[in-house]
Amino acid sequence: MPTPVTKAQDTLNFDRARSQMVERQLRDRGIEDPAVLAAMQRVPRHRFVPSDLVDLAYQDSPLPIGYDQTISQPYIVAYMSEVAQIAPGDRVLEIGTGSGYQAAILAQLAREVYTIEIIPELAASASATLQELGYENIEVKAGDGYRGWPEAAPFEAIVVTAAPDRVPQALIEQLAIGGKLVIPVGTSVQQMTIITKTEEGIVEEQTLPVRFVPMTGGS
Repeated sequence: MPTPVTKAQDTLNFDRARSQMVERQLRDRGIEDPAVLAAMQRVPRHRFVPSDLVDLAYQDSPLPIGYDQTISQPYIVAYMSEVAQIAPGDRVLEIGTGSGYQAAILAQLAREVYTIEIIPELAASASATLQELGYENIEVKAGDGYRGWPEAAPFEAIVVTAAPDRVPQALIEQLAIGGKLVIPVGTSVQQMTIITKTEEGIVEEQTLPVRFVPMTGGS
């Protein structure tokens, strides 16, 4: 008869898996920002996946979270967090809360995180998980991400975790001068796009091919 796994052993196993994730999936693949690596080390990804998938929480792959949505693979979460170049005093907007994992990582880097989820059930469950984990600098609401969060703007960084066919103008308008918008753009073919807002206008850079769930809502 197998020996039951205690809660302490379970925690140790998750901690070990998370450390391996950081070293093998992130650091070895070029993620260098110490703050991002530390955030990925601290946040318990297994708390943001369905209970029947916790054994897969630290694999380098997206996982289903219900409602035809996914939690992004750890590398993509770290990559988007790094290229957003978030400073400790920044206010950050996230579009597509999902499970709440990306918001938790952003909250380790920024002063305030505002996150919008169009599926009310996911917004509610993510909010509950984040509250259970003690996050006090994250505000979650159910709503249409295409419209952003104008009453809380401007934001020094905006991170979008679903793919529109084009960049929503409202998000550009709500980006602070000097801020960065990190967004996958496209339908069948998607490109990670980084937009920097300057006094003269915007600078757009496409960096790598990606695959995200489509962004839904008004366009």
